[in-house]
Amino acid sequence: MRLGTENKTKTAIAAGLLLVAGLTVYNWMSSGNDSAPTPPATKVATTSPAAKTSGKGGARRTGPVILAQSLDPTLRMDLLKTSEDVTYQGSGRDIFQNQPDPPPPIPQPITSVMPTPQAPPPPPPIPLKFYGFSGAKSGPKQVFLSKGDDIFIAKEGQIVDRRYKIVKIGPNSVEVEDVLTNNRQTLPLTAG
Repeated sequence: MRLGTENKTKTAIAAGLLLVAGLTVYNWMSSGNDSAPTPPATKVATTSPAAKTSGKGGARRTGPVILAQSLDPTLRMDLLKTSEDVTYQGSGRDIFQNQPDPPPPIPQPITSVMPTPQAPPPPPPIPLKFYGFSGAKSGPKQVFLSKGDDIFIAKEGQIVDRRYKIVKIGPNSVEVEDVLTNNRQTLPLTAG
């Protein structure tokens, strides 16, 4: 029969860990058998009135300063009573505003005379040139319009150059409307 004691190092480590665990359990059990634990004393420190202010315009603290020495959860009514007697004596300053608001400015009386309304500037001229038309006697007429090097062919009601609508085609002229400014102009037939 084998007990697993062939490796002496592993056996020594296991025995040491077992001993430490046993001591830990013993200490835990022995501390649980004591009567109710007594809380450690807390220190109460007071300071002089000159040390109670904190810099320029600071508030004064009244009453003792308590330094907790333990995390004892028992309720200490005597300490609560001393904190109830503390009253806040502020300096009267509003803590939510950095400085007071300036007074509103005094409105000045209006003495200027209303300017006379000026007529709006005339709309820009339509840059198209009418240089001919085509069409059968029974069909609709088509006009030839040019803008720089571009040539457009259009019928009545169509829009040219995404801006100009052909309103009416006459024998010697074309009525064109600028759809952006609602400006109508009559373009005469030019030789050219």
